[in-house]
Amino acid sequence: MSLLVKFNLILVLCVGIALVPAHLITQNLLQKNARTQVIQHARLMMQTALATRGYTNKQIKPLLAGRLTEEFLPQTIPAYSATEIFNTLRETHPEYMYKEATLNPTNPRDRTVDWEADVVNAFRGDTKLHEIIGERDAPLGRALYLARPITITDPGCLSCHTTPEMTPASVVKRYGTAGGYGWKLQETIGAQIVSVPMAVPLAMAQQAHRTMLASLVGIFAFILVLLNLLLWFTILRPIRRLSQMADAVSMGDLEAPEVRLGSQDEVGVLAGSFNRMRISLVKALKLLEEE
Repeated sequence: MSLLVKFNLILVLCVGIALVPAHLITQNLLQKNARTQVIQHARLMMQTALATRGYTNKQIKPLLAGRLTEEFLPQTIPAYSATEIFNTLRETHPEYMYKEATLNPTNPRDRTVDWEADVVNAFRGDTKLHEIIGERDAPLGRALYLARPITITDPGCLSCHTTPEMTPASVVKRYGTAGGYGWKLQETIGAQIVSVPMAVPLAMAQQAHRTMLASLVGIFAFILVLLNLLLWFTILRPIRRLSQMADAVSMGDLEAPEVRLGSQDEVGVLAGSFNRMRISLVKALKLLEEE
């Protein structure tokens, strides 16, 4: 086995060992970064929903308030507007889910399921808690969710949620009197929840991880080729020339040219030693011939 092959095998082995912890560390970091990125996107979507709710409550609802006694207009409901905007967004980002989960909703579609009720009750039990990030089991696998409380801070929101008698007739006609009443100011009645399958951040992390590993392997291959060229021209080639000269002299070719190297490193010193040995050997053989 040649010296060059041994060198390459050792280098490949060392890099292979180094890639194992690099693989584990980068995979963990990339998964955390992808998770953080998805959460930031969820926060942005949550802020969009909040802005939509505020716009609907402050600008759309007052304009249409006079018609509510005769006709129910869902566009005046902040939760409806936010949900519709998010449904439009899901046409290009179907992996995201949004729901305004409520314990006692007017619209049955907003009623909490078990895990959503736990989130809402966590907000109700701690008024200083403003955000919950967690994971849950979903039909399509693990899901990451971001939740924020829905608290009644605007008295205008109670116009449809105190008693059926104080609620516009069109609303009562549409949804009945089974739910959505008895709300109080400063009460947390639900939670805004953005949910994303864990497959999304994991796929992002895996893609980034594959790209990084491919880049590392490519860089290593380039360095390996460069090191091989440097090793050949600085060490192996001079040593091969010295070996050829030694073979020629050993076979009786006393006219074999010397190997001249301009370097002063170990290989250059070795070449000088070989040249001196050759000269001494030639002189010794000539003395024997003269005798």
